[in-house]
Order: sequence, then C-alpha cells, then structure tokens
Amino acid sequence: MTAEPERTCVGCRRRGPKGALIRIHRGPDGPGVDPTGAGPGRGAYLHPGCLDQGLDRLARALRVSLSPAELRALRAEMEREL
Repeated sequence: MTAEPERTCVGCRRRGPKGALIRIHRGPDGPGVDPTGAGPGRGAYLHPGCLDQGLDRLARALRVSLSPAELRALRAEMEREL
C-alpha cells in the first residue's frame, strides 16, 4: 500500500496530504485553481483555511507577479472550489 504524497501549504507552511490541499498552478493561460492536482505548470498548495495568508505568498511560490485583480479572481475561484 502506498501512502498519499504530502505537500506543504504556502500559507501556514504545514505539511498535509496532497488531496486535502488546493493546488494553484501557473499554466499557459495564467494562474488558476487546478482541481485535478495534475495540471501543467508550476504549482503551489494551500489548506482551505489558509486563503488569506496564502494568497500573499502565492506570487512568490509561483514565481510570477500577481495584480490585485488576479488575486481577487483566484480567491473567487478557490472559494467556488470549496
């Protein structure tokens, strides 16, 4: 039996099972929520309760600059996924 991979939340820096975290990826169309966890591009993970502190650190984790409008759009997309 294989264990589920662990990922680190960019908000709180705690580790958790990959399936319990939300993956945000920097894909060809820009940043977005990756519900499958296997989409293309660089990814960062957040616990559902770490949206506020995680969004501040997300740009650095994805190695991209995010405008306030992009952050609002990501927040709305993440809240829809929850």
